[in-house]
Formats: sequence, structure tokens, C-alpha cells
Amino acid sequence: MDQSIAQAEVGRYASAAARWHWSEIVFWCFLLACGFLFPSRYLIMTEILRLALFALSLDLILGYAGIVSLGHAAFFGIGAYGAGLLALHGIINEPVIALLAAGLAATAIGFLTSFLVIRGVDLTRLMVTLGIALLLEALAERYSNITGGTDGLQGIEMAPVFGLFAFDLFGKVGFFYSLATLFILFLLARRIVHSPFGLSLRAIRNNPLRAAAVGVPVNRRLIAVYTFAAFYAGIAGALFTQTTALASLDVFAFERSADLMLVLVIGGTGYLYGGPIGAVIFKILQEFFSTITPQYWQFWIGLVFVVIVLVGRARLHRWILFVPNLVIAQLKGTKAVVTVPESDAS
Repeated sequence: MDQSIAQAEVGRYASAAARWHWSEIVFWCFLLACGFLFPSRYLIMTEILRLALFALSLDLILGYAGIVSLGHAAFFGIGAYGAGLLALHGIINEPVIALLAAGLAATAIGFLTSFLVIRGVDLTRLMVTLGIALLLEALAERYSNITGGTDGLQGIEMAPVFGLFAFDLFGKVGFFYSLATLFILFLLARRIVHSPFGLSLRAIRNNPLRAAAVGVPVNRRLIAVYTFAAFYAGIAGALFTQTTALASLDVFAFERSADLMLVLVIGGTGYLYGGPIGAVIFKILQEFFSTITPQYWQFWIGLVFVVIVLVGRARLHRWILFVPNLVIAQLKGTKAVVTVPESDAS
């Protein structure tokens, strides 16, 4: 009886957490509206969507399972080259099918390497994941007859999506194609993290020994989520190739994995929206500072990161949402009450 009651409580908690909040609907409506409001910015907006999906893949293992990775670009690169080679040699011309095929290739690599990753702790995992990415980059450079080496894959031509929507130079089709992909995969990730599987991942992140003591198969859960995250990263890499018609050694670069960590520093981990929000802010900051000071934009972005660390993301989040919450409270006919936790009062 106690077990059935506990299962019912877990089910109610997961169901309540899975309910959509109004802010989520506004967020996705805003992304869709951007495609109509800023027709001259399709390329940068598509880049943001790809980065958001890539960051979402890292958040699944870092924010929910506690697996730290500095080599997540390995799966991004596998997906990028997979989609590029399939299109270049005419093996799979349909972009959606090629997208899934490239994602499955990254999934296979993720599954094979997951057994190495789960054996260590944070520092070991950092080195192992970084080593995997560097190894794949070296292999891609070694077999330049397949990958094109430093020149990358040349002459990639993508077929129209579903045979109807051809990729254009302005990036309109690429934007809506990337947005649809991100939304579908976000829905899948949202369903998973709010399931009993997702709750077990949180338990492992908080205390793996205690999770194992209550019967959670820790290693199997970590292998599963790491493989699943590799699939998402591979899809992001395939989107990169399909929307830019380019795949080079840069897709395996350490800087790509490092930027991904910075995106999650900005957006936060463990609530899915950290990746998309961080991607938007990161790219806006990069665009803004590179326009003002092209040579020193990294300095200003670094300064923003320092401020986030010193002030705290939670406090910044409350400051940003103060006015919207005040307006909502007034519309409801109530007074907005701002509470200051003890940690912020100091």
C-alpha cells in the first residue's frame, strides 16, 4: 500500500510539473513571431536556434544528471559530417530523413563512449569528454579524403524539405525548419524530464549513492541520458550543415564546447529553458559587442559572465521580471509583493 501511495504521489508531482505555464507559451510565440518581424535577420536567428538545441542537449546531462562535459562538440561534429556526407554523395536527399540518420550516428557514438564517461567523477569526465572530441577531430583531419580536411566538405546541395520547401539564400526556410525541429525535440525532452525517468536523474545528480541505495540503476540511467543527449547534439550538428551547406573541422573545435558551457552559465541549468534563453542572450551580446568593439568583444562578454557569477542569476532574474510581474499583479487587481530572501538581503 505504501508503495502504491508513493507511486501515486510521484505521478501527481510529475503531472503538475509538466503543466504549461503562460510564460512558456509566450516564449514560443515570440520565437515564431521573430520569423515575421525580422525577415532580414534569418541567418543569425537560425544560428541562435541551432545553438539553443545544442545547449539543450548539454543541459540534459549537466542540469539533470550532473555529467560535466567539455567535449560535447564531438556529437555535434558527427551529426554535421553525417548530414553533409549523406547529402554530398546523394545517399539520402530528404533533409528530415538525413537529419534523423545523422542524429542516430551521433547516438551510436554517444552510446559507445558513455561507458567511459560514467566511470569517473567530474574532473575525470571533463578530461574523457574533451579527449573524445579531440580524438574525433584528429580522425577527421587524418582521413581528409572523406572529410575534406581543413577545407571541409565542398559542394553540399540540400534537397527541399519534404520536397516542397527549398533552402534559400536569405535563410527563411532554414529558420522555420530549425524552429520546428527545436520545438519538437523540446517537447520530447520536456516529456522525458517530467517523467519518473527524469525524476530518477535528479536523484542521481543530487546523491548517486543514495539513489543506488533506493534501487535506481544509476549506471544504466546515465548511459541512457548521455546517449539521448548525443542524439540531440547530432541533430544540432546536422542542422548546422543543412542550413549552411558547410561542414569543416571547426565543428569539433574545443571553442564550440566552451561556448556551450557559457550559454548555460547565462541561461542556467536544470530547467530546459536555460539553453534557449542563454543562446538568445549569448548571441545578442556577441552581436552587440562585436559591433561596438570588434577586437575586444570577448572582454565584454567575459565581464558579463563575471557579473552573473558575482550577483547571482536568481537575483538578476527577479530584477528582470519585476516589471512584468508588477503589470500582471495590477491586471489581477492585487498588489505585487517583492520578497527578498535572506541570502539577497546581505
